[in-house]
Amino acid sequence: MAKVLIVDDSALMRRYLKQILESKGGFETMVVRNGIEALAALDAFDPDVITLDVNMPEMDGLTCLSNIMTQRPKPVVMVSSLTARGAEVTFEALALGAVDFIHKPDGTISLNIGRVEHELVAKVTMASQIRLSHTVGLQQRLRRQHDGRDDGKSRRDRQEASTSMATSRTASGMATAGPPVNTATGIGVVLIGVSTGGPGTLEQVLPVFAADFPWPVVVAQHMPGTFTTVFAKRLNDMCNLTVIEAAQMMPLQPGVIYIGKGDADIVVGKRAAGWVVNPTPADSRFLWHPSVARLVDSAMKALPPDRIIGVLLTGMGDDGAEAMTALKRCGGRTVAQDEATAIIWGMPGELVKRGGATQVLPADRIAGQLTAWLTPAPSRAAPARAAMTREGRDGTR
Repeated sequence: MAKVLIVDDSALMRRYLKQILESKGGFETMVVRNGIEALAALDAFDPDVITLDVNMPEMDGLTCLSNIMTQRPKPVVMVSSLTARGAEVTFEALALGAVDFIHKPDGTISLNIGRVEHELVAKVTMASQIRLSHTVGLQQRLRRQHDGRDDGKSRRDRQEASTSMATSRTASGMATAGPPVNTATGIGVVLIGVSTGGPGTLEQVLPVFAADFPWPVVVAQHMPGTFTTVFAKRLNDMCNLTVIEAAQMMPLQPGVIYIGKGDADIVVGKRAAGWVVNPTPADSRFLWHPSVARLVDSAMKALPPDRIIGVLLTGMGDDGAEAMTALKRCGGRTVAQDEATAIIWGMPGELVKRGGATQVLPADRIAGQLTAWLTPAPSRAAPARAAMTREGRDGTR
């Protein structure tokens, strides 16, 4: 029987979480009131999973999480309010190594707790199957601080640091799965699908794209609508490319990463003026939103398959696996995140099982592979042209 440590300063919330996890999930539980008690319980109770409130007195959730991930790493599911501030703190927690989050019921807890029962049990069950070997999230955060992203430097300074990192990672991470795509023949699109563990993984992948990356990128990250606005702003501060939430129909343009609006779906379409990304109400035929499967299906109707690259990252379930398998069969290219770097190898694992992955790569090599595919191969005439250019410059001096 898996053991869950419930950390929350609300006696009522502790009682409801305990009741749900024991009766609906079959877990053994222990409840504590704050972060200090939680740290003391790590050895005494040795939980398989921790649910951790974001806002607590004496020791807040982030401080407690930092200590957990450095002292005795455990899968942690954050309990967060559906507010902008709650979203910001939650993303910080995910960067520190939390594996997922659930929404704290609004208003009267006793009337609204039922809305999160299924989500709570499902995510805690998922987390109980994870075995953390090291503090990946904390290491990534410290690396970002070292790169200058969290020290008050300007966006330009952060982008220059990220460009340098992108160049080195692309050079070391290029794979040879097929020739480069002919980017001169028109626009294409990169589609990224991701769920559990996605925010931290996207923060590892997207900042590596250089500012001249030639295709737009559309991301379907399973997430509530109140969170995607904050997440897009957070990513925009980290990336060379512009990152925006696709909250309305807008043109599909190179140099832009579009984050699908949470609690809705995101599709790619063709209009008279060109290709667009368009948020649309969530389709009940799909289990998760924004739906990766619906995004890929829409792109295949709007663009030739060889103008589409699909990427499936960490997440529970199989959203997008069948659609990306069809994309590969029709001539598109796909990448599945490997099992070693995925928090949950559900979605990318299903793509691999179906034979739908052109490449299976660790997270830190994915941007390099996409850049390699979209970088034109040097022509044989290039050295001669370069020599003529140098001679021309020398002759005019």
